[in-house]
This record gives sequence, C-alpha cells and structure tokens, in this order.
Amino acid sequence: MTGDRQLSRVDSVSVVIPVYNGAATLPGVVKELAQLRSTQQTRDGREFRVDEVLLVWDRGIRGSEEVVRELAGHDEWVRPVWLSRNFGQHPATLAGMTSSGGDWIVTMDEDGQHDPGYIGDLLDTAYRDRTQLVYASPRNRPPHGVLRNAASRITKWLFVHVLVSSDGPSAFNSYRLILGEAGRSVAAYAGAGVFLDVALSWVVANPSTCPVMMRQEGRPASAYTLRRLVSHFWRLVISSGTRPLRFVSMMGILFALLGFGVAIYSMIQKLVGGITVQGWTSVFVAVLVVGGATLFALGIIAEYIAASATMAMGKPVYVIVRDPGDTFDNPAD
Repeated sequence: MTGDRQLSRVDSVSVVIPVYNGAATLPGVVKELAQLRSTQQTRDGREFRVDEVLLVWDRGIRGSEEVVRELAGHDEWVRPVWLSRNFGQHPATLAGMTSSGGDWIVTMDEDGQHDPGYIGDLLDTAYRDRTQLVYASPRNRPPHGVLRNAASRITKWLFVHVLVSSDGPSAFNSYRLILGEAGRSVAAYAGAGVFLDVALSWVVANPSTCPVMMRQEGRPASAYTLRRLVSHFWRLVISSGTRPLRFVSMMGILFALLGFGVAIYSMIQKLVGGITVQGWTSVFVAVLVVGGATLFALGIIAEYIAASATMAMGKPVYVIVRDPGDTFDNPAD
C-alpha cells in the first residue's frame, strides 16, 4: 500500500546551474531540460517532472548575462538568480539551492557534460538506497586535461578516504541529486569558504552513487591553472573539519618520540664507549626536517585561524541582487 502510494506520487525537481561562461552551451542544456517539464517515468516506475531551472549568474563573462536574461524571459519556469559578484561555483550552487522549491534538487554544470536524461536514474537510486544524496559516478574518462584529471583523482581519493567520516560519500561530483529540505538547510547555514560536498557530508550519512556517461564539453575546456587547482584543494582540506589538525598533532608526537629515541640511543652509545658523539651533517639535516615540519604545521594552523576570522567578520557566502539590467540599463525615474 505504501509502496503504491510512493509510486503514484509525482516528485518535483529543481535544477540548479551555476553560470559563468555558459553563453554557448546554456540554451542547449535548457532545451534538454524542457523535455522533462511534463511528467516523466523512471526505470523503476516513479514519476517526476522538472518544475524549475535556476540559472545562477556568478558575474559571468562572454555574454552569459544576456543569455540568462533571454532564457528566463522566454520560459517562466527558467528562473535567474543574480549574484552581486563572482563568488565561485560552490557559493553560486548554494545560492540556487536556497532559492529552489522542489522536492529534490539536481545540481549540474553549464557546459553540457551532464546529461539530464540521467535524472530519473539518480532519483531511482535515492529511493532504492533510501538516501538523501546521490552523486553521479562517471563510467568514462572525464573530458579534461591530464593535469586536471590527475588532480581530481587525488583530491577525490583524499576526500573519500582521509578527510571525511566512514559514513561519508564514496565519490563526489558536481552532478548530484539532493533532497530539497536537506539542500536548502545546508545552503542556509554553510559558512564562507566551505566546500559544498563537505557541508553535505555533515548532514547526510551514506550517500549513494549512480553510474552515468559524461559527455564532451560543448565549449573549449576550462583553463584550470595549477594555482587554482591547489587553491581548490586547500579549501577542501580546511573546510573538512579537524582531521588535518589531528594529523599535525600526530606528526608532532611522532617527531617527539623519534627525537627521544635517538637521544637515548646516543647516550647509551656514549656511556659504553661505542661512539664518539659527532656529525654536524646529521644535526643539520635533522634541524631542516624538523624545522620544515614545524613550519608546515604552523601553516595549517594559520589557515584555520584565517578561515575562522573570515567567518567571524561576517563575510557572506553569496549575495543575491536584482537583475543588473534593471539597475543600470533601466534605472528608475
């Protein structure tokens, strides 16, 4: 009886798309999503429909503002969300999640890599595994450069196996399905600089994954520099909680025990006449190693202090404003 009632329910889906450089690809993505406006049926027989698409303009470039305005003006179910400045992909996604109203929230990229045809499969996985969060798990090689693919694999491995708890995600991706209440709650309390998937891991246990095929980007590949990749990774580490600090503590204990052991060994050898204590080279190397480890530990602590200070000073995650065109192109009389 309960199962029949669940199958007869039509789930509403809000799709959130951060927009920065999507002038060439957004029309095609929205056109595909328009085919899901009518009630659809998943492979498991559940019914859903896309009720709204939220295009979050993150102070984009190359005509993205005009494209967002045009798409929203053509279809009322396409809703623009205008940000006051470029906050980044994760804050823009949070802004869209806050503004959503569907039973479920789907987040996806603007470049056409994510096939909307898999939304039904994501929904089936959520109900089958009774989970509030489902990540798309690519079955094919991501369509990026060697540097970005390698950095992505390393980052995801550290996130899954080191930085989050045992009931955290086994993989993560920007193509994800989130229960509406959970997504909007995360968007309401997440602080500045928080990595979105870390914030989701705080409120959702045992998320699932759904296999999908990734498509080629419908535009030239994004140019991620080494500096941006390192910055992205460091933000993930700092927002993941206190595990890095625990690593620093364990490293300090390890060096203390190592130094204590070497001191005991040297004292015994000196007393029994086995060695004459000497070796400036060894002392120099030891000072370099311990000094480097100390500076590394202080660097991690300083990053945590900086993140805490940023939140304490009230830096917003995002700020939603009205259409810039209404402000600057059509000022009030």
